[in-house]
Amino acid sequence: MGRPRAFDESAVLDAAAGQFRVFGFGDSSTERLCEVAGVRRSSLYNTFTSKEELFVQALRRYIAVIDQAQEAILADESRNGRQRLEALAAAVLAEERAAAQQGHAAGCMVVSTYMTPGVAERDERIGQALRASLERRLGLLARAIRIGQADGSLRRDADPDDGALLVVTVISGLRVVAQAGAAPDRLHRVFTLGLRPLIRKVSS
Repeated sequence: MGRPRAFDESAVLDAAAGQFRVFGFGDSSTERLCEVAGVRRSSLYNTFTSKEELFVQALRRYIAVIDQAQEAILADESRNGRQRLEALAAAVLAEERAAAQQGHAAGCMVVSTYMTPGVAERDERIGQALRASLERRLGLLARAIRIGQADGSLRRDADPDDGALLVVTVISGLRVVAQAGAAPDRLHRVFTLGLRPLIRKVSS
């Protein structure tokens, strides 16, 4: 009988994802991953076999967590369509404000993976996870936009699928410029500008 694991695997994956999302794959050493996860190198490799395998599993865990959180926001029936989009942005900006107080951006493991050449090609599971997550998010956003069009909080002449891609693009862009040092308040103003094509025009 094998020895029982001495750590919580989910907690280790969350810690690893927290490191990868800010610093990426290349700048996250095994030593640093062990430090943030609070485990020994031997224990890490006994469970995950390699840094690459840890990355794949951490990415899957990260996607599952953020997808669940975003679905809770975008499917919240107490909010109209516009409020759901604004709540999603508020959640992202809250992460950036908290991270800024610690001297860095919050980062995003999905955005970082897309932007780092060669990472998605290391393992076909990475590309599959990214594509599936994007499809889910686009579907949830398009549904929220249709709800907003029905309740009058969003423009009815906007294509919901295009609008969903617009929101993903704006939020992904916010993550990138946050890494470049843009302040959270400025990120909020940029998101508001990005959302304008979807906002219902009010007659004067």
